[in-house]
Amino acid sequence: MTKQKKFVANFDDLPEKMGYECLIDGEKLAVFRLNNQEVRVISNVCPHKQGPLAEGTVSGEFVFCPLHDYKISLIDGQVQDPDEGCVKTYEAQIENKKVYVWV
Repeated sequence: MTKQKKFVANFDDLPEKMGYECLIDGEKLAVFRLNNQEVRVISNVCPHKQGPLAEGTVSGEFVFCPLHDYKISLIDGQVQDPDEGCVKTYEAQIENKKVYVWV
């Protein structure tokens, strides 16, 4: 199946270091604006507690799950020790102050 580019949000509307939850083609996504040039997108469902990752705390390139406080990489989706697992990551790009994701 070919991936398609989908509009997610206006870049300036995304709060820095906080999550933004959206639903694209039936998939729950968490969008994180890390700074003035970088956005990361992961699945918005914790693989362990099924909680919304967009509500987690961001530190560097990690988000801490709000339900059990384990950190998850915003780069590759890996859950860090002492837990394990992975969440899906998505390619995101910014064009003319608009954020798009490939799904």
